[in-house]
Amino acid sequence: MKLTKNLGMLLLGIWLVMTGLIPILSLTFAGLGMIMGILAIAAGVLILLGR
Repeated sequence: MKLTKNLGMLLLGIWLVMTGLIPILSLTFAGLGMIMGILAIAAGVLILLGR
């Protein structure tokens, strides 16, 4: 299996999977919103920069 070389797209994929799994598995812990926000911002910035 070949992973994408674009780090922004990889982070976006991780964010999407986590966004889907959190409600399905009822995952909750302190700082979850912060982690998801940071992951989304990092993915967006890297995609905009073309990395």
